Amino acid sequence: MCRGYLIDMDGVIYRGGEPIPGAAAFIQRLTREDVPFLFLTNNSQRTRRDVALKLLRMGIHAEERHVFTCAMATARYLAKRKPKGTAFVIGEGGLLMALHRNGYAVVDKSPDYVVVGEGRAVTLEMLETAAQMILDGAKLIATNLDPNCPTKDGTRPGCGATVAYLETATGTQAMSMGKPSPIMMRAARKELGLATSETIMVGDTLQTDILGGVQMGYRTILVLTGTTQEADLARSAYGPDRVIRSVAELADPDTDLLDVIPAGDVDDDSVPDMDAWRQAAS
Repeated sequence: MCRGYLIDMDGVIYRGGEPIPGAAAFIQRLTREDVPFLFLTNNSQRTRRDVALKLLRMGIHAEERHVFTCAMATARYLAKRKPKGTAFVIGEGGLLMALHRNGYAVVDKSPDYVVVGEGRAVTLEMLETAAQMILDGAKLIATNLDPNCPTKDGTRPGCGATVAYLETATGTQAMSMGKPSPIMMRAARKELGLATSETIMVGDTLQTDILGGVQMGYRTILVLTGTTQEADLARSAYGPDRVIRSVAELADPDTDLLDVIPAGDVDDDSVPDMDAWRQAAS
């Protein structure tokens, strides 16, 4: 039986600049047992090499091939939709590199697309330019719709906040590529060469990680080391197949990584069992 893991990072593998206990052991186990996995991130700023290095410095051994970003999903989608197109970009290195690698030119006049990612240097002039380009016919693309980003000093506006500004100013709705978009979720699964039934999504956020997995028909595991807590499950119309305290439970050799959610326990047509969630999280 084949299984593979799509793994969120912030809140699952680390918090801020510190690894979550058991995360390194979980990744070591996946590598040792030759279980395919990808880290999924809605952060478009960093390249996959940057992300791999950040993990390595935390003691989590991963290679570039283990990283899949929303910038990569965006660039690949646009390259298929309109090969060798042009884009006006609000974003940073990870997004620019992904677009270039997929044959896109970054321009400041008459682009095919306005592509928005995270950016710490967004100016009103950039927003005004982007808004006029959209009004002139450029299509609005969001790498993700996360409204904010955690930082070591607190929280700053995210890609979703910038996109909301442009949507309001132009009356145009953006197309989003990041989690929970099926574009990114499907592309990541194909990157691993897995079938839908073989894919397990591990995340800490109901609205992105778990929702994206549920919509794609993947098995889903919610960890309680990040954004979503047990009490949030009672207010949600959807939920994970399994709840665990942290990925340390998946590092436990007594846990079967290939059968962590037995097929008989997953019923896509059933109403979510809240009692089971609470029991699993207790």
